[in-house]
Amino acid sequence: MTTVILQLICPDRPGLVSEISGWIASNHGNIRHADHHTDGEASVFLSRLEWDLEGFKLPRELIEQEVYKLANRLEGKAHLHFSDHFSRVAIFVGKQSHCLLDLLWRVNNNEMEMEVPLVISNHMDLKKICDSFNVDYKYIPVDEENKSFVEKKILKILLDYKIDLIVLAKYMQILSSEFIQLFPNIINIHHSFLPAFKGAKPYHRAWKRGVKLIGATAHYVTDKLDDGPIIDQTIVHVSHRDEVNDLIRKGRDTERLALARALRFHLRRQVMVYRGKTAVFE
Repeated sequence: MTTVILQLICPDRPGLVSEISGWIASNHGNIRHADHHTDGEASVFLSRLEWDLEGFKLPRELIEQEVYKLANRLEGKAHLHFSDHFSRVAIFVGKQSHCLLDLLWRVNNNEMEMEVPLVISNHMDLKKICDSFNVDYKYIPVDEENKSFVEKKILKILLDYKIDLIVLAKYMQILSSEFIQLFPNIINIHHSFLPAFKGAKPYHRAWKRGVKLIGATAHYVTDKLDDGPIIDQTIVHVSHRDEVNDLIRKGRDTERLALARALRFHLRRQVMVYRGKTAVFE
């Protein structure tokens, strides 16, 4: 059954829950999920409401217009989604296959509500995997000299494939701020428990520090390296007996899980970004 999902952020004040849910009820909406959060320090109210489309008084094509009227009355911003719309996702990869395989397997088994028509890589290593899942594979080598040209080419491909979201699944390339401004809907998996060990080779640096746990962080991409709003994080314990390769092996499990969880939260519209951080309604 198709549902309508409303995400709304507005200044906090008394009566907001009643007003928003009352608007849905007045249009005969059957609410399935209602999640709210108030950030007292910022005086910001966040709301995620999901209700059945069937039986709702407003025609589907008019709901968005009425939702924006509601948001304007509350001096806030709203995003509206329908559960039967599956995002078209492009996965960017390098040479490592574990995150790509995990995501394609989940999509193939109907565990992930998205379409993956396209994989882009600067290496040829993972083409056979994509062929086995009938996913188009675009090999686009990149270096510092041709980066600007390559990013323009990639943006054209994303437009041709009508891509809604990019997932950086161990792509290991830094996207330019110009690219991110033109296509801001990007999720990355970073192989550390951010903000610890930003940048390259975090497992090697973690091993040298003798840490007792390592993690992975799935976050939205901004023009500040490894500093975007965090969606999900996972951890695993390590010991003095573990070598760097053991940390990398254990870390791959955390990377797969954190990325899959974050992507599922995003696709189900359970993530709301405000003031450089997120509220995740699990």
